[in-house]
Amino acid sequence: MGHGICDNMNAAALLQKVLFVIILKQTMCKTLTLRLPEEQPEGVYVGTLGRDYLPPYSLLDTGYLSLHESTGDLYTTQQIIDREDACPHPQDSDCTITVYAVVGPQHATEVVEIVLIVEDVNDKAPTFHEGVIDLSVAEDVQVGTRFVLDGEAHDADSGVNGEISYYLQGDGEFFSLTQDGPSIVLVLAKQLDRETQARHQMTLIAEDHGSKPLSGTATLVVTVTDVNDNCPVFDLDSPRSATIHGNASKGTWVTQVRATDRDEAHNGAVAYTFSRKNSDKALALFHLDRHSGLVTLAADVAAATGTSDGDSGYAAAEDFVLKVLASSPLCSPAVSEVTVSVRPVTRPEPAIKIRFIAEHENQTILLQENAQPAALALVELLLHDDALGDSPNSDSSSSSSSSNRSSTLTLSIEGDDVPFTLKAQTKNGNYLLSSSKPLDFETCSEYHIAIVVINARGERLQNRKVIKVLLLDVNDNAPQFEQTHYQVDVMENNDPGANIIRVKATDPDSRRNGKVSYRLGKNTYPMFRVDPATGWLSVTVSLDRERQEFYTVRVLARDGADPPLESSVAVSIHVLDENDNVPAFLTPHFIFFVSESTPRLAAVGKIGVTDTDRGDNGHVEVRVVNGTGPFVMDSAKGTLRCTEELDREQRDRYDLLLLALDAGRPPLSSTARVTIYVEDVNDNQPQVILPSSNLTCLTVPPSTPAGAMVTRIFAVDLDSGSNSDITYHLVGSEPAYANADGVHGCPFRIDTRSGNVSLAQRLAGQDHGMHHLFIVVSDGGKPAPLQTTVWVNLLVNETSAQCHLSSVPKSLPSRLPRPTVPNQCQGGSASEQLGGQNPHVILLIGLGMVAVSLCLLSIAVGLFVKQRNMRHHHHHSLSHSQAREIIPLGDSRDCSEQWEKESA
Repeated sequence: MGHGICDNMNAAALLQKVLFVIILKQTMCKTLTLRLPEEQPEGVYVGTLGRDYLPPYSLLDTGYLSLHESTGDLYTTQQIIDREDACPHPQDSDCTITVYAVVGPQHATEVVEIVLIVEDVNDKAPTFHEGVIDLSVAEDVQVGTRFVLDGEAHDADSGVNGEISYYLQGDGEFFSLTQDGPSIVLVLAKQLDRETQARHQMTLIAEDHGSKPLSGTATLVVTVTDVNDNCPVFDLDSPRSATIHGNASKGTWVTQVRATDRDEAHNGAVAYTFSRKNSDKALALFHLDRHSGLVTLAADVAAATGTSDGDSGYAAAEDFVLKVLASSPLCSPAVSEVTVSVRPVTRPEPAIKIRFIAEHENQTILLQENAQPAALALVELLLHDDALGDSPNSDSSSSSSSSNRSSTLTLSIEGDDVPFTLKAQTKNGNYLLSSSKPLDFETCSEYHIAIVVINARGERLQNRKVIKVLLLDVNDNAPQFEQTHYQVDVMENNDPGANIIRVKATDPDSRRNGKVSYRLGKNTYPMFRVDPATGWLSVTVSLDRERQEFYTVRVLARDGADPPLESSVAVSIHVLDENDNVPAFLTPHFIFFVSESTPRLAAVGKIGVTDTDRGDNGHVEVRVVNGTGPFVMDSAKGTLRCTEELDREQRDRYDLLLLALDAGRPPLSSTARVTIYVEDVNDNQPQVILPSSNLTCLTVPPSTPAGAMVTRIFAVDLDSGSNSDITYHLVGSEPAYANADGVHGCPFRIDTRSGNVSLAQRLAGQDHGMHHLFIVVSDGGKPAPLQTTVWVNLLVNETSAQCHLSSVPKSLPSRLPRPTVPNQCQGGSASEQLGGQNPHVILLIGLGMVAVSLCLLSIAVGLFVKQRNMRHHHHHSLSHSQAREIIPLGDSRDCSEQWEKESA
């Protein structure tokens, strides 16, 4: 508990110190300035405090940056830095984010101000405040006139990324675009004409100057306003003639003239007047409406003309030529002539009487569709006596009149292609009206049968009778969809309940027989709905393309009859992809083992990453974003490759951070760690540390007991495992020694594992002198070990003087294979040591060794006597000298001290 209280007090004191420093406006803080582009993913290295400050390290604010407490390395966090959000109004200055770090041990704590300069990237497209820019231009404006547009685009980026250029797309024949500083100027390039084109719509494109430019658009609509540049012109179909009856009364409609002024509003208003050149009689008889051009009678024709054909009391035939003027402001009037003919009225014509047979209502025959041909009505012709040309006072009998009627006048149906017949009845002279075929309501629901009177000369008289036939609908048509198959694309993650497509079916039947309602077919996906009245198809949930991409829904259309008729149509729904899935690595941590002999660009391992999105949204690029080492991603094959040769002895492990980034907008990403272990290859020979040279020499006193270690061979191998398992072998010596059967064997032996050289037996007189031992140092590599050789030079002598060599024997090679008998000294040349054992050679060697031994023995005896005489003078110094001489090969004091410790 005591420690905890102290720790809390220390933390409180530290916090007070930090706050105090901050209050003093950071006057005591040191500043570290770093730069970082915005929009960096998590885990990107920013900088380090470790080069200038001591650990531990901690941040007071961990929003945008994370800090490794041991190394002082700074990395980005999950909170992405958006420069435009962090610095809404940076203008031309740098956008900076300031955080504070506490560094150093408790007794020497410092506060470091970290100023992070956020560099802009082109991640914001220019945007217009309004999607539509409206501009009104008069049609008589001069070519070259400039119009400053209100509504420049805004780009939140800075520098060149925020500089904007404008382009115009569409209607370039009439307008061009230029820039006057930040203002957008529209220039008229061709004369406008409102009457030809009153509206010009273009697309205004704003594009920034980034290395990969982004653009935004707005719709530019130029409305051409009218000027009075057109005069009235009479229409081509304006009437040029008209006819009125001689008995027409005041107010009767005569005709209507039509003139057009292509201008609009008051500029296009047309006023109609009669020309002063018209006759006074015409001006008294006709009236012209100033605004509509309607010509009516200003008086009764007979009274105004003052003419009569005698007995009838009606006006005689006469023609009137009317000159009409059409005027508008600032224009000369247009002139048109209309000839009005007064037609005399004749005596009354025969009458037609209808007697209905079929069902009828309000003088209209009601006939059910698809009915078989049947009689509809009885038609009777009624004549006046003077209709046959007789005098008004004729006394002809009724039988004579009937005979003349049937012989001179007939009834006929007007028109050729009429599905009705009019057949004369021979008994009474009447006519029977019948249908000629079954009729279809959907083809034509109403007929108007015109019955006319024809005289003997084949001329049609004025009198006519129209019989209306109305068909009654029968439900004989099923609803028909406008398309045989509907297709619609829907973006995934749609709003639930949104309409996606409208199906429409029509039924030519009438009333309830033609009223269509909609429903979904059986086995339809439950998330779809259709509006029964409108046919709008909607989806009640958000669709997920990765779960299902295609749907087929069957919609039924039913009419309102009883029983109803029904039809169906298939609606294919394609769910479009949205970038809503992050790339996923098969594992968050990949581990690979690679041999250090791996060639350049060789594959290290397969990086499995998937993205269930489609297209660019599912196209994933994997790259190495953090870590040291000669590795690169081959995104085309999804393989991690090695770009340089590896050396396990320099580095045996690499840690990488991979970033998987899709090509969606905006892109999504994920990370994974990779650990690569470099496996050893036997590519390093053993290195002999002791002895330091082949010329190193060591003196061995003859009194050294058997089994005592006289020196040590020490070698290292930079490889690992069995490749660094070192063994030592004594494969040759000079002078050579007899084998086990000889008189004297090798006095030295070496431990294959430790490299310790010791006396195999007690030294004899013949052992005095220099001994050159040829040692082979081998590692345990497979299939063939690597070897290094070294000479161990030992002088058996009583002297305490240092041993010196100027050369080593030349008879043995510098590299020999591993011997089969490692602890036996062998003489002679290398070929004799490794070859077969020739008896003659061995005998000669033995005789030579005897002679040499005798010489050495005499020398040893002399040296022994001399040494004995000197021993009592140097007893203490001799003991110390021996301890120093029996050391590993070499003359360094460090080696002497090491050997003394090992001997103890």
